Amino acid sequence: MATDTTIVAVDATSDRPVSTVSWAAIVAGAVVAAAASVMLLALGSGFGLASVSPWAGGASPVTFTVMTAIWLIIMQWIASGLGGYLTGRLRTRWIGTHAHEVFFRDTAHGFLSWALATVITAALFSSAAILATGAGAHVAASPTAEPQAAVAYDVDTLFRSAHPDTTPAAADIHAEAGRILAFGIANGAVPSADRVYLDQMIVTQTGVSPIEADQRVAVVTDREQAAVAQAKQAADTARKAAAAFAIFTGLSMLIGALIACVAAALGGQQRDEHP
Repeated sequence: MATDTTIVAVDATSDRPVSTVSWAAIVAGAVVAAAASVMLLALGSGFGLASVSPWAGGASPVTFTVMTAIWLIIMQWIASGLGGYLTGRLRTRWIGTHAHEVFFRDTAHGFLSWALATVITAALFSSAAILATGAGAHVAASPTAEPQAAVAYDVDTLFRSAHPDTTPAAADIHAEAGRILAFGIANGAVPSADRVYLDQMIVTQTGVSPIEADQRVAVVTDREQAAVAQAKQAADTARKAAAAFAIFTGLSMLIGALIACVAAALGGQQRDEHP
């Protein structure tokens, strides 16, 4: 008859299996690491990191990437080191356990502390992001839109004259011209037939020569196309910056996990040396 030879760790005063995980120490280290991350985030913003942006008016994408990478690594290094070290110093002492097993358990405790701190920090930042997204959606729902205002301004420049017409019929003509202009810009250029029709509308409303009317259309379309190209370039710059931020966030988290494991092993070793 086969016999069960499974060996489990048991308490000296009880026949029940004893877990080797010191959850109290893990939670304590995770809370400290999460609090340190929030503090360092606020400190980095106070030092001006929040003003570093790849968008218009901010720093260049290279500067943004380098400064963000350094900041994230510093955050993970300090926060994970503190959390891992405290986890190692506060964990339950294992008596009569091989040194290699003690080292593995310490590093595992440091990793668990880092993982729990990451979840806590992500939950805090996600809540803040949800609030910011709601505020952004409220602003986006505003009836005033900058691109629409820019197109309306360009349409007004097409029909400028010494005797402006403010009748309802003139407003309808302006609206039609705006639709023609928007359609042409969306497709890369105003079709020749639409451009001729637009020139005739300008000549009829303003009394300028056909040549001047065509020049007005050319100036407006060039300005609108340049604005579209600038917007695309800004969006591409923001996309690259977001991708770089995601990559360095992942790399800094890997560094944080390593630091937490090493710090926990160091803290556990010092606890065992000075019981």
